[in-house]
Amino acid sequence: MNQAVWRTIHALLAVALVGCSSMEMAMTRGYADTGYWGMSEANDMASGTTSSWGTGTTASTGFEETEEDSLLLPPAQTDVYVFVANPNRDTVTRVNVLTHEVRTTEVGREPSLVLTTPDYRHAAVFNQGEDSVSIIESESLSVNTVDVRDNFNAMVMSPEGMWVALWHDQDRDDAGDSNGLQSFNEVSFVHLPTGDHFPMAVGYNPGSVVFTPDGALAAVVSDAYLAVVDLTAETPLPQLIALSDDLLNPPEAQEVLVSPNGSYAFVRQFGVEELLVVDLDARTVDMIPVGTNPTDIDLAPGGMEAIVVARGSNEVHVLQTTDPFAPAHVVDLPEGVSLGSIQLDPTGDLAIVYTTASALDVYATWDRTTDEVVLRPLVKPIDHVAISPNGESMMVFHTYEDAPDADHSSPFFEEWAVTLVSISNSFLTNPLLLEAEPTGYANGTNGDRGFFIMDGEESLVEVDYRTLLHESIDLKSEPVFVGVLPDLDLEDGQDAQAWASQEHHLGRISFYDPNDASLETITGFELNADIEED
Repeated sequence: MNQAVWRTIHALLAVALVGCSSMEMAMTRGYADTGYWGMSEANDMASGTTSSWGTGTTASTGFEETEEDSLLLPPAQTDVYVFVANPNRDTVTRVNVLTHEVRTTEVGREPSLVLTTPDYRHAAVFNQGEDSVSIIESESLSVNTVDVRDNFNAMVMSPEGMWVALWHDQDRDDAGDSNGLQSFNEVSFVHLPTGDHFPMAVGYNPGSVVFTPDGALAAVVSDAYLAVVDLTAETPLPQLIALSDDLLNPPEAQEVLVSPNGSYAFVRQFGVEELLVVDLDARTVDMIPVGTNPTDIDLAPGGMEAIVVARGSNEVHVLQTTDPFAPAHVVDLPEGVSLGSIQLDPTGDLAIVYTTASALDVYATWDRTTDEVVLRPLVKPIDHVAISPNGESMMVFHTYEDAPDADHSSPFFEEWAVTLVSISNSFLTNPLLLEAEPTGYANGTNGDRGFFIMDGEESLVEVDYRTLLHESIDLKSEPVFVGVLPDLDLEDGQDAQAWASQEHHLGRISFYDPNDASLETITGFELNADIEED
């Protein structure tokens, strides 16, 4: 299935596992934090731009990295429920984790995304077909639907769960509701406890919305501006901060993150060698050098460090988020390869550095305790890297495309593949030849098991990270999305159940228990939820 078709289906058939998770403070252009819109691709070759702010210079850019986690559902779950959006029936189904009791409530037209508040009390549903947000009370299933501005296709929630922000992201393939007059400068903020709606115009082409950890301030990054919104005001309004002194041809802002103390926002622009540091109190902008052609910026666990990958100069720059103007710690990456994306393990002691912008079948491990960087081989180029929650293993999802010097006799040549990697066991690998393109994955809470599904295959694949072995579980129909239920007892030694929603005209979801390999399927959400034991 090609990218455009999959993303269209995904937009129409979105399913969300709902629950408690802190919002990521880093958001890339696209749908990063809550994004799950098909396998990622490198962007087309982009021409360079010139920044005249301060001493800004433009690097040789080439292809842009795509780090969006396109296969993972938004991390959302309550301590009791799983919520499933049913876009074709304009409903949301609530499944009780303990009893598998099923209840359904009506929302707006074509619900495409569900997020829940950290206190488990409410779910926010983006109804893309009618430009509205339905606020569901988790226990009673009462619904308050709030109209927002037209033509949106993205939504995020503030860390404390008081607000959702919606906007139109032009980098997304699905265009939203495009009927009638359209604007590409607008953002809607909805206050979930009251249902109050605050629409506003910001800079052209908003790409992402981030919040300070306390949810008091929102920052909207657009092509040329950072709009700062005080959410504690009686009527929140944007204050625009220009990101370039060249307003006619500014370099496009690509990525923004906020420091944990809420003092600074860090903005990476396309092709610019400096990182913008925005003082959110003083509303000032400074620039700091971060190497040639920076292509990725992430927060280390705990948020005290911002890590920038400079693909052009083969460097990693480590900045202190509380004092970003202090000298950076610079680590050299291997020469001869261009690596532009980074992921850190949950401890922050190890980083995986790789690229999605070119067909390279290698990646690097960076031991942050010693600064040792080692280049390691893979069977195919990388589409996405998924590190397990305990940091001891990872799944590497590969592109269908092969490296230019790939062996044509390899069983992986012109095939889909996933590689299992044991980080804790000397990076032992087990590459798996797949029947079809992977369309989703989920990891268990304790990091011992992972699961993934594939396009057109009526199966759920279980991965044992301890042994790097896998098992295929037959389903009754093709899975659409996969997730893992909340682990209600972390001390009982049992793994949480996985779930897979499937193609069915009245709805179907299966629950797989890896502890005894049992499968339970619920078919017909709106017809008394017939439960079938397998």
